Amino acid sequence: MYHKTLGYRLFSAGNYLMLGAIALLCVLPIIHILAVSFSSMAPASSNLVGFWPKGFTTDAYEKTFGNTNFLQSLWISVQRTILATVIGMVLVLLTAFPLSKEEHAFRGRSIYIWFFVFTLLFSGGLIPSYILVQKLGLMNSIWALILPGAVSVWNIILMMNFFKGLPRELEEAAYLDGAGQLKTLVLVFVPLSMPAIATLSLFTMVYQWNSWFDGMIYMSDTKHYPLASLLQTIIVQQDFSKINVDPKQLENISQRTVRAAQIFIGALPILLVYPFLQRFFVKGMVIGAVKE
Repeated sequence: MYHKTLGYRLFSAGNYLMLGAIALLCVLPIIHILAVSFSSMAPASSNLVGFWPKGFTTDAYEKTFGNTNFLQSLWISVQRTILATVIGMVLVLLTAFPLSKEEHAFRGRSIYIWFFVFTLLFSGGLIPSYILVQKLGLMNSIWALILPGAVSVWNIILMMNFFKGLPRELEEAAYLDGAGQLKTLVLVFVPLSMPAIATLSLFTMVYQWNSWFDGMIYMSDTKHYPLASLLQTIIVQQDFSKINVDPKQLENISQRTVRAAQIFIGALPILLVYPFLQRFFVKGMVIGAVKE
């Protein structure tokens, strides 16, 4: 049989080796960061830690979780990610559903689509966006992090094309049973679109969790920073004044171990969520790949 030929076996072995190497390249940095975070000051500062902790200690995590600024930023990021994902997906579904209909069923559909595409290609710019957020009174509030990017045009286009690939007979059957537009969307289209919804939700969650620039421009006080903005200040700018740690405490722990602990904690939520959405991810990756 074809799958038992020597060429096929060599091809499969090559694929497994290549995918295994890629997986190691993704996992090893995380293992290294985790090992550094549990290491003592001397080996971490001397860059002697590989993939196993040296001088095992939990001081970095104790200082991190004992820091009120860090915990507050973590809570802000959790709120932001959940609210932005829920609000964003609701708006995407409500927008993509009518745009997925044929022109005779929704007159002016092409005009609306080109309107959204225009906003995808051209933005108002950073300064007008900042002025708008300021004039709306959203500065130093979590809504300044959520509302400006609540509607993702890219997600709308992908979801619209996914809806267009579903059988129209299901929609017609729902109408014959007396269901309206909203009921048809909720009871028919949404259950059939779970792979696409899970995939787009994961993309949205990752973007919201890792976004740091908007927090730095819309928040004038570090106590309102999301976690990504706080980590950018601490890790990239090397400014430890933002974490409310006594300088005498830093004499007993390495700044590198503290940063490693905070990086791992920042990445952990997404690492925990992904396995639950993985079964939808492969199927959802092809959304919008066939239809326009």
